[in-house]
Amino acid sequence: MIAKADIIEQKDGKVVPVEVKRGRPPAHGPAWMPEKVQLCTIGLLLRDNGYECSEGQIYFAETRKRATIPLDDILVAHTLQLVEQLRGVAASADAPAPLVDSPKCPRCSLVGICLPDETNLHVGRSAAAPRRLTPRDSAARPLYVTEQGARIGIRSGRVVVSKDREELQQLRLIDVSQVSVYGNVQVSSQMMRAAFRESIPVCWFSYGGWFQGIAEGLPSKHVDLRRRQVAIAAQAGLPIAQSMIEGKLRNSRTFLMRNSRSDVKTVLDQLKSLAQAVSGSESVESLLGMEGTGARLYFSKFSSMIRDESLGAFDFNGRNRRPPRDPINCLLSYVYALLTKDLTAVAIAVGFDPYLGVFHRPRFGRPALALDLAEEFRPLVAESVVINVVNNGEVGERDFLVRAGGVSLTQDGRRSVLSAYERRLDTEVTHPTYGYRITYRRVFEVQARVLAAHLLGEIPGYTPFMTR
Repeated sequence: MIAKADIIEQKDGKVVPVEVKRGRPPAHGPAWMPEKVQLCTIGLLLRDNGYECSEGQIYFAETRKRATIPLDDILVAHTLQLVEQLRGVAASADAPAPLVDSPKCPRCSLVGICLPDETNLHVGRSAAAPRRLTPRDSAARPLYVTEQGARIGIRSGRVVVSKDREELQQLRLIDVSQVSVYGNVQVSSQMMRAAFRESIPVCWFSYGGWFQGIAEGLPSKHVDLRRRQVAIAAQAGLPIAQSMIEGKLRNSRTFLMRNSRSDVKTVLDQLKSLAQAVSGSESVESLLGMEGTGARLYFSKFSSMIRDESLGAFDFNGRNRRPPRDPINCLLSYVYALLTKDLTAVAIAVGFDPYLGVFHRPRFGRPALALDLAEEFRPLVAESVVINVVNNGEVGERDFLVRAGGVSLTQDGRRSVLSAYERRLDTEVTHPTYGYRITYRRVFEVQARVLAAHLLGEIPGYTPFMTR
């Protein structure tokens, strides 16, 4: 064991460790038990190195007084017992279960990673509703640079976007959560190092909006999660994939039911039947067939959600891509790429390998796990953005270019879509499983961490995000 002491005083051949605390002592005694154990550990290490140490002291800044803690046999025995328990936890292959309804958890900076209430709810340790996640979303937001020939640099802790030595935008580095560059945009080495230092992902897109790459410093240290991810993807990923596709089908049905301007009851019934049948699929191949059938049914009625005044310019006759041949498919492809980018960044932040999925088969250059996580969010985020920008008039015929049989967005069109997409991520929604309200931006991370908890054996299954 090792310890770091605030102060060690020596007097009459004895040493006394002194710990400094900002608060005040508890009403029931000279110090809290964890503080006593900390002091006792330092004392034991001093004894082990040949010093005589029979007591320690804790200085409380609020009262400006010292409390003397005798290192008696009872405290020493309790400390050594805790040391053995800690060694047992460290030697175990599995993390200990989270605390149940502890008042310490909401104030912990790691609560959004540990998810104690959510984990206890899934395994039945607690019937209490999960407490709202704190801290809330960071004020930092993604930076999108679409101006061709622009350069992104950093100066005095501020991100500077310039072109031909003319400054286009400047903002603080702490206000940037991601950097996304489109086409021929340069990023300086100094900016890349600053992004790595602050764990800010830098994402590259083609000029047309295809997601091409991401850089985020060193990989996650969570090797055990990746090891289990490999094992699950190779052998036992079907139940997780079933949950994800059921979530997609049910969310597609809900989105269509809420927004359709015509009678779609037959398709709604078919989507419901497909969602119920997903759990009976016997292989990923049969699940792919069900997902494909559901997508065809859903997109056959997609135009029913577009207002009549826009149907002429935004006629839609089914999904097509590479390249998209009409404005709606152009918008869908563009927003799907944004969604994949965000979920790739989330997967990396949680500790996953984003290229190893359970539903989408691994393939060179395909972030399969990010695409898996995106399934349940396609209707709720991506397709919602497309319907809103069309029906609200945020994009029109002027915002599209038709070249060589393909359709692409203009610079102004991209900006309008990016703005609508970020607004959607900032929308608060009640989590259907946990009951508290969080933004879609935070929901992405929660769902990825729920998947991680399942792979690590902390909860029995993966529960998709499904709106009512």
